[in-house]
Amino acid sequence: MTRWLLGIMLLIAACALLAQAHEVRPAYLELRQTAADTFDVLWKVPALGDTMRLGLYVRLPETCENLTEPRGRFAADAYIERWRIRHAQALVGSTISIDGLQTTLTDVLVRIERLDGTTQVARLLPSNPSLVVEAAPNGWQVVWTYVVLGVEHILLGIDHLLFVLGLLLLVDRRWTLLKTITAFTVAHSMTLALATFAIIQVSVAPLNATIALSILLLGPEIVRKWRGETSFSIRHPWVVAYAFGLLHGIGFASGLSLTGVPRGEIPSALLCFNLGVEAGQLAFVLLALVTAQAMRTLDLDRPRWVTRIPGYTVGALGAYWTIQRIFLLLAR
Repeated sequence: MTRWLLGIMLLIAACALLAQAHEVRPAYLELRQTAADTFDVLWKVPALGDTMRLGLYVRLPETCENLTEPRGRFAADAYIERWRIRHAQALVGSTISIDGLQTTLTDVLVRIERLDGTTQVARLLPSNPSLVVEAAPNGWQVVWTYVVLGVEHILLGIDHLLFVLGLLLLVDRRWTLLKTITAFTVAHSMTLALATFAIIQVSVAPLNATIALSILLLGPEIVRKWRGETSFSIRHPWVVAYAFGLLHGIGFASGLSLTGVPRGEIPSALLCFNLGVEAGQLAFVLLALVTAQAMRTLDLDRPRWVTRIPGYTVGALGAYWTIQRIFLLLAR
């Protein structure tokens, strides 16, 4: 299993630049109805430190009246604004959009909570940066939104997928593969829950640097396996998967905890988000296995250096991201 997945690795390499530009933490807009015609507005935008934030801005209907001026502050790698608005029709039928979203690769989670207990949740994308406020939102819409958010978070998190691929390159046996993927799943599910409930908190910048380091460390292990050597990681890849999975789970939580989900709804949102993450991870693993089987079946005659590309790519990109993220950390 150490001489396959050239196609996937080339795809990951091609997506590396995209991974640098993509902000996997979504912005979050919450409108909580406090009276028949008034709403409290909460707007969170991903930020780097206390000076830099994404250039995203809320555009409410022109018929809205600001009862208080927006007051903003930097906190926990986000820029947070709060204010209060009035709208005669309680926003029903009105359009809310996000200026600047079309020029980014992130998304915005919008949550509208009404006095009658109903909630409308939607994801705004660069290709669809606005929504129309519904009078009677569909309850399944909330579930589906968080599941899709989880799927996209793992599939667009190229560093997470590269770590999973590195683990697969260390595994030869199906039983070991099952233990390795299970260990990674259990570990990141645990810390995803803990981080979402704010039981553990880690700043995004050092966390991203550590995740990159986990990928870098897999590179030499893959090369060592090629040479017929052994090590603790090669003999027990499931232990490595579990240990580093704890870190990756906190990284997954950045896609959910920033959204400021009301505490009473965190369990259901967490479950749906985690199901999406697992579905995306399973799809990637299955694609990898199918690709490996196809290449073995075709038995293509290829130079030796071609078979080494996957392992060297894991190490090279891990090193690149580690250096880049350490520089970003030191520049804060």
